Amino acid sequence: MKQFLSQRDVYQPINFVHKALEYKRGGFSAAPQLGLGKTLGLLFFNPSLRTRMSTQLAAAKLGLQTVVMNVGSEGWALEFGDDVVMNGQSVEHVKDAAAVMGRYCDILGIRCFPSLSNRDADYSEQVMEQFRKYAGVPIVSLESATLHPLQSLADIITMEEYKTKAHPKVVLAWAPHIKALPQAVPNSFAQWANVFTNQFTIACPPGYELAKAFEPVLGYEYNLDKAIADADFIYVKNWSSFSDYGKNPPVEGDWLLNEHRLLSNPGARIMHCLPVRRGLELSHDLLNGPRSLVLEQATNRITAAYAVLKEILEALK
Repeated sequence: MKQFLSQRDVYQPINFVHKALEYKRGGFSAAPQLGLGKTLGLLFFNPSLRTRMSTQLAAAKLGLQTVVMNVGSEGWALEFGDDVVMNGQSVEHVKDAAAVMGRYCDILGIRCFPSLSNRDADYSEQVMEQFRKYAGVPIVSLESATLHPLQSLADIITMEEYKTKAHPKVVLAWAPHIKALPQAVPNSFAQWANVFTNQFTIACPPGYELAKAFEPVLGYEYNLDKAIADADFIYVKNWSSFSDYGKNPPVEGDWLLNEHRLLSNPGARIMHCLPVRRGLELSHDLLNGPRSLVLEQATNRITAAYAVLKEILEALK
């Protein structure tokens, strides 16, 4: 693996999930010396809890030294435009900053969010692409404007652990929120879920369909109760509109998932990437109850990061 920006960078994704689970069952002891003498730089343009901690923990298990930088508060303001006269607020161009970081580090992890104001700009992945172009070292996405592959890898690892059939029914269920959120998590989850099972659908109100590239194998269902009736895994997440970009179109009906709505489906397991707004996105009873896999997902963030970093380190040898 030369980089990890999306599911498409993984050769045989389900086999890779199995490898990640082998590392976990082995206590992450397969390659404790693999990263010795090498440095992982982690650059955060946006806040992070699970991504930051899990990636650092995974790096430590591989012997990697980690350097963490909060770019917005600890570094110079970066310019990403080409051939611009830098007479504004930006102090350093990404061409220079990325090249320097590539000299300091063997691998770079980048976390950035979209503006949600310009769809073409966000989906061009300018920040991630500029670092990939100029750093000269492997880049790992810690979440980008449109994708969150480490999270989705952890989600698939979790479902592989808990599935009871070869092709479980997986539902990505839209949830309410007080503000517009990116499509990165649902986009990535759709990429991975489409190769994990042939029983994947998205339940969302009209107007919240994802970009065509992330369309689920079973298409969309606009009735939440119908979608979850026979689901094995229900992944609850909010996202803003792709077609009416970055907006939250009006929604009819109740889209809050709770235990009462699942009385006829006692085997369904509930997932969420966290952070979650309790009582708004997902009910307290489901989050606190035995159906919830949210802590397992969070734990497997270490598994996912370990597997990715190990694969990249082996490619660097």
